[in-house]
Amino acid sequence: MNKILVVSALGAALGAALLLSGCQSVNTTSGGAVGVERKQYMFSMLSEQEVDQMYAQSYQKTVGEASSKGVLDKTSNEARRVQAIADRLIAQAPNFRPDAAQWKWEVNLIKSDELNANCGPGGKIIFYTGLIDTLKLTDDEIAAIMGHEIAHALREHGREAMSKAYGIEMAKQGAGALLGLGQDSMALADTVANYGMTLPNSRANENEADLIGLELAARAGYNPNAAITLWNKMSKVSEGAPPEFMSTHPASSSRIAALQAAIPKVMPLYEQAKKS
Repeated sequence: MNKILVVSALGAALGAALLLSGCQSVNTTSGGAVGVERKQYMFSMLSEQEVDQMYAQSYQKTVGEASSKGVLDKTSNEARRVQAIADRLIAQAPNFRPDAAQWKWEVNLIKSDELNANCGPGGKIIFYTGLIDTLKLTDDEIAAIMGHEIAHALREHGREAMSKAYGIEMAKQGAGALLGLGQDSMALADTVANYGMTLPNSRANENEADLIGLELAARAGYNPNAAITLWNKMSKVSEGAPPEFMSTHPASSSRIAALQAAIPKVMPLYEQAKKS
């Protein structure tokens, strides 16, 4: 977190410069068979490495707490199953961005009733046993979830959200900064981190993760049709009080329709993977 705080502390002096020239247009991944080509806008002063480092600290804290409570599962059959699926998906990540081959990927399974999973910046994956056990997930369905989460990391949706947050907060505070009235850099950093790490992804980002995740799973030899059975299960379990995973990943009918439309694009990749 220290580097991000340094960046935010410069806000009062450099606010105008950030707003006028600090944004750069990038496309973090290749389009793939599913054709994700949207240009993204990132603050140049908020680097991929800074975001990765910040998330890695949070990730290690979560893993450390799970280990101290005796709920970090590294040895069970289920843990080996999750790791094996992750390995196959990770091997396909360079198809979307070659530098992902050098990421310091980590995969951890936590024993908890929580219905949740995520992959943070830099390839830090966490799966909770509750998601697997409650939904009775097949390997293909686990791959659908994990592929979706890996896609968020490949597309750097966290850094993108944080960049937007900087723009919003700098705009709000720009006049005061230019008049030398100062600003609370800690509050700014907290706001930015909240946008980037805790708030739901935009619908556009969710759609990108759906499509790239679908292709990752297909390339890894997992049936892309599992994405449909997965989200149908999600819809049923969310009819009561929705689990945390569903609060940021709504299983709408339009989402399922979009996945169904994309499956023919990736089915040849799946068939090819099954033969190899």
